[in-house]
Amino acid sequence: MKLRRKILLAIILLVFIPVIIMGVVTYYNFSSAMEKKSNNFYWISLLETDRKLKFALNEINSVSNAAITQPVIQQFLKNPDVSVTYDRKQEINNLLINHPMITSFSLYSTSQLIYQYNAPMSFGDLKRQTWYASMLGAEGRPVWSGPGENGSAAAGRPVMIHARVIKDYYSLETIGYLVIYVKPDILDQVFWEAATLKNGDILLVNKEGSVVFNKSGDRIGENISFPFLSDTFTKTKDYYVDSFHHEKSLITFLPSHNEQWYLVAVTPLKLIRSESVSIRNIAIILGLFSLLSALWFDQFFIRRLVRSLISAVNGMKRVKQGIFVPITSHTQSDDETDLLIDGFNRMSSQIQELIQQVETEQTRKKEAELQALVAQINPHFIYNSLESINSMAVLAGNRDISKMVISLGKLLRISISENQELIPLYMEFEHVRHYLNIQKYRFEDRFDYEIDIPETLRSYMTQKLIVQPIVENALYHAIEPMEDKGYIRIQAVEAGRDIVIDVTDNGPGFDPESLLRIWNKESAGSKKYHDSGVGLKNVHERLRIRFGGYYGILICSSPGGGSVVRIRVPKIMP
Repeated sequence: MKLRRKILLAIILLVFIPVIIMGVVTYYNFSSAMEKKSNNFYWISLLETDRKLKFALNEINSVSNAAITQPVIQQFLKNPDVSVTYDRKQEINNLLINHPMITSFSLYSTSQLIYQYNAPMSFGDLKRQTWYASMLGAEGRPVWSGPGENGSAAAGRPVMIHARVIKDYYSLETIGYLVIYVKPDILDQVFWEAATLKNGDILLVNKEGSVVFNKSGDRIGENISFPFLSDTFTKTKDYYVDSFHHEKSLITFLPSHNEQWYLVAVTPLKLIRSESVSIRNIAIILGLFSLLSALWFDQFFIRRLVRSLISAVNGMKRVKQGIFVPITSHTQSDDETDLLIDGFNRMSSQIQELIQQVETEQTRKKEAELQALVAQINPHFIYNSLESINSMAVLAGNRDISKMVISLGKLLRISISENQELIPLYMEFEHVRHYLNIQKYRFEDRFDYEIDIPETLRSYMTQKLIVQPIVENALYHAIEPMEDKGYIRIQAVEAGRDIVIDVTDNGPGFDPESLLRIWNKESAGSKKYHDSGVGLKNVHERLRIRFGGYYGILICSSPGGGSVVRIRVPKIMP
């Protein structure tokens, strides 16, 4: 996958998707909270409605309770065959028609209708009523039947029916039945005062699912299958969300004080969630904004960044092919991408310059090699001349001149003729031996020397011309100023993976200031060391360059105590 797509995908995963998830979670959490608050609101409203309903019905129950215990009704039901006088009728009417909501009533003996007030229902019709069995089972307690369950609403004359069995005051035997017809306004008053949300409704339903009454009045008598009315319904909560007349709604239910009834509040869910629409819209806007931001970020930043990286990669490919072309920046933004391009261009220029420098040095090296081939004529001429001088010295009988010429010839062969930088240790020591032999003729036996190289170290390779400059330094700075006879000892010792070469003299020694002055004098190029071409510092730097910073020379000296110069080199097999 391309880098640009990876960054864009990362932005979408880290910004866009979390914003969408946050919006969705917030929307549903807020909707759930609104559902709970609406349920709490309706539950309190239903509780208050049931309390008012109980109070309203208890008023009718009180009228009924007071009437059925009166002697006039008790005696009237015990003697149903006795004719009813006008005064008795008035007395009964006064007992039952003393509430504004009661419109009519009927009194029945156990076998017939004996008196009615605006309610001509025969005894046979009474027995066919849906609430008749409940009335008998109530054993004298009042039984209520609403307009939606007693059929009065369907007939166009809605009415509440209050029915009960009348017992003998003394023997408690059933002596008749009382049916009171109550205006439905009693329910209107109760439900009208019930608090509901806009487009919400409160229903009074029985256990069979029939709507006894509802606030809007348009569903009375309708049969609705509410899940909480079934025996399999688990009543863990007093509300749930279900479809009500093809509309998803929040349904809150509460058992009424009347065991046969339930109070149900129905609210369209879209009404509740309308409060969450603003949150949903904000979540959508934020999601679109984050997506547009990601696309904008990709267009104006990632695209330029990736373009700079691609330019750098292509530039590296050209450098690999040996083409050094600077990368041109499309736009100037003064950020790290420009630093990357500038750095690459500088690196490319420096590499090109280094390559040109190497090519120039290689050209010069070839020229130097040609000059060296030409210059080989001179050493051969010197060697031939020295051989002629040696032959003449032998013929003349001068052995000292012969030995000196032989040592000089071997010294020159090691210094000039050898092209290799690494030579065996014994050869380096032979070079020093010939140098000291020549110097003994110059100093007229003012010093003695000793060279000690173990047989086990002879074949190890070492840097050429590292011991002779140290010995030369000892001759000029230690032996030459002495009045007594000098002594120089060159010794090689094995030290683990290294070889230590000590050059010891018995000269006057140096204090730190004098040693530092000699060291700096060598760096400045004094006449004496300009002729030799090498010195202490030269040897030290050559060893460090070839073998590393662990190797080099160490000088130990004190005034009047002589000097020891230690050379440390690694063991190198031939």
